Amino acid sequence: MTKDRVFTRNYNRKKIMKRLYLILYYGFARYLPTQPAPGWRFAYWLRRWLVKGVFDECGENVIVKRGAYFGSGSGLRVGSRSQIGHNSRIDHGVVIGEDVLMGPDVVIMSGGHAYLDPDIPINLQGTVPSRTITIGDDVWIGTRVIILPGVEIGKGAVIGAGSIVTKNIPDFAVAVGNPARVVKWRKSSTTN
Repeated sequence: MTKDRVFTRNYNRKKIMKRLYLILYYGFARYLPTQPAPGWRFAYWLRRWLVKGVFDECGENVIVKRGAYFGSGSGLRVGSRSQIGHNSRIDHGVVIGEDVLMGPDVVIMSGGHAYLDPDIPINLQGTVPSRTITIGDDVWIGTRVIILPGVEIGKGAVIGAGSIVTKNIPDFAVAVGNPARVVKWRKSSTTN
């Protein structure tokens, strides 16, 4: 068997397995309980096992909570010990660092719709190019935060509940509001 045929065969097998993992996740595992409901340990294990076959990269001990949606998982990288919150929606092209906490109903969108030509209905204008979103290590993202395309959230940052992040947030900043703005720091720059 030639190298090309072996590559094609392995590629097709991976593609089929990824589809199977997605069917199992969206058809079953997505609805399993979260702590402290009975069966949460099995649910966490199963969702973790499935997303390891779906995400581009998935660290150790990642927790995916009930109802999380991430499309096909393409372009999604999640670091070790990070959590994807209840009913969160994560677009492709997102990098989540290690030890990230995420509250429920977080929306992370790397793309959007074109809308500039008023003579063409918005739904016919197509999409704008995706812009990668990067979330650093040890970040806490509060409940119902929205993170928009191209944003970078620095290491150790805290994003307050209900905030809309439209611009980059520096390391160790605490940001809140719409649009999110830095209101204080977790540690002073002299102790870095």
